[in-house]
Amino acid sequence: MTSREISAFAAEEERRVLSLKPVLAPVHGRYGDHPHQSYDAWPSDDPGAPLVVLLHGGYWRYDRMHLTPFAAYLSRQGFDVLLPGFRRSGGAGGHPETFDDVARIVDTLPQGRPYVLAGHCSGGHLALWCAARGLLPPGSRWHTRTLPTSVLALAPITDLTATRRDGLSDDAALQLLGGEEHFDRRLPEADPLTLLRDAGTTGVPTVLLHGAADEEVPLTQFSDYAAVHRDLRTVVLPGTGHYTLIEPGAPGARAVADTLREMAAAFPAKDPGRADEEAAHR
Repeated sequence: MTSREISAFAAEEERRVLSLKPVLAPVHGRYGDHPHQSYDAWPSDDPGAPLVVLLHGGYWRYDRMHLTPFAAYLSRQGFDVLLPGFRRSGGAGGHPETFDDVARIVDTLPQGRPYVLAGHCSGGHLALWCAARGLLPPGSRWHTRTLPTSVLALAPITDLTATRRDGLSDDAALQLLGGEEHFDRRLPEADPLTLLRDAGTTGVPTVLLHGAADEEVPLTQFSDYAAVHRDLRTVVLPGTGHYTLIEPGAPGARAVADTLREMAAAFPAKDPGRADEEAAHR
């Protein structure tokens, strides 16, 4: 997924994880009319299971199938998992459609439940962007006061300007925002680092987790974002690359599951009446 030179370690990690066989979800649903506006779900039998909404990576271009093994793995760890698709760059998506869809996902699919919005790579960018939607100008089509309960960004792209400068994945950031002629104008509403720079916080409990051996997303993206976000929690896994965070059973994926449990433990206490109502709709 990148045009840069990577080590044999990183190349093997990418090959191993991205060649995993997709896992068929037990439940499928739709949140819109376009074929990409659909989702897979791994519901838990436990009505008290924490909800995780996963935003997949792939530099805003690729579909969610590569993340289905990880979604199924999290389900086995006791989570209620939603894995949505969205319109993507290079086809029906990009700006504004990708952002429209992700905003619609977080505004509707959790159905009022507390949840962790987790995203890997470019999905991490979208998760951090969702946390920052309250910082958008009130006239923005994506401004909202209804924000995710918490966000876990896994090896995320945090800085679209740096992504463009480094030419990551054959200029994926330029493609997302519609090319050179639109990039600078659209950046302020689409870039987590830009949105955060003046505010210093989104107000959403946020954890940034990445591997110290990540060769896919430059480590400066993580450190630059952490330098601006004053109440960010960071987790750095030594000897861990970009893709093992989503490799079922790998130490990186176990660390992700542990972090999700810690974040879910901080969810606001449920109203008993609300819990009964949710159970009746399951």
